[in-house]
Amino acid sequence: MKLRVILTGATGMVGEGVLIECLHHPEVEQVLSVSRRASGMKHPKLREILHEDFHDLTDIQDQLVGYDACFFCLGVSSVGMKEPEYRRLTYDLTLHFAQTLLPRNPGLTFCFVSGAGTNPTGRQMWARVKGETENALLQLGFKDAYMFRPAFMRATPGQQRVKGYYKFIGWLYPVLRRLFPKYISTLKEVGQAMRHVAQRGYPKHVLEVPDIVQLAKE
Repeated sequence: MKLRVILTGATGMVGEGVLIECLHHPEVEQVLSVSRRASGMKHPKLREILHEDFHDLTDIQDQLVGYDACFFCLGVSSVGMKEPEYRRLTYDLTLHFAQTLLPRNPGLTFCFVSGAGTNPTGRQMWARVKGETENALLQLGFKDAYMFRPAFMRATPGQQRVKGYYKFIGWLYPVLRRLFPKYISTLKEVGQAMRHVAQRGYPKHVLEVPDIVQLAKE
């Protein structure tokens, strides 16, 4: 089954990496990028909707129909942010987007990029909010929903939106992968794993790094 995918976060590092994988793979038929800013990419498979307020999707909701999967890669750093604002931009925003998609795409698979260390009962604010977001998504009623918890990810060659510190330590990737296999993957593997679960499913709905790497091989 060829996939029609909605993707968010294309102007961030994770979203850009997943978008590249989708555009290059023959089993992805179309990608609809929903973002505040243009990705800068041009491809026959890619269509972009630029929309500023993700808390109000009224103006674009009728365009979010007829898709097989959503790869939700949009996210913000919690650094310097109080919990109410982080919760609004993480839990509230994600759930609103998901709740908008669900009745319009009853067979849709929803993939949410969370992060290693996510824990709904944890002491760290970001981990707790992410964990609560995961739990809420799993209970919404999608055909399938998968929570991706990557850690360190090597960027895909050609990516433009790479975090500064990744550029300085990226050369360590082969060593880090051997030393810390439970925490190291590539963005290509994340994109491959998302495509896999959207097409064929997976027994686990919370995917840690070893699950992501294994799925990318299949």
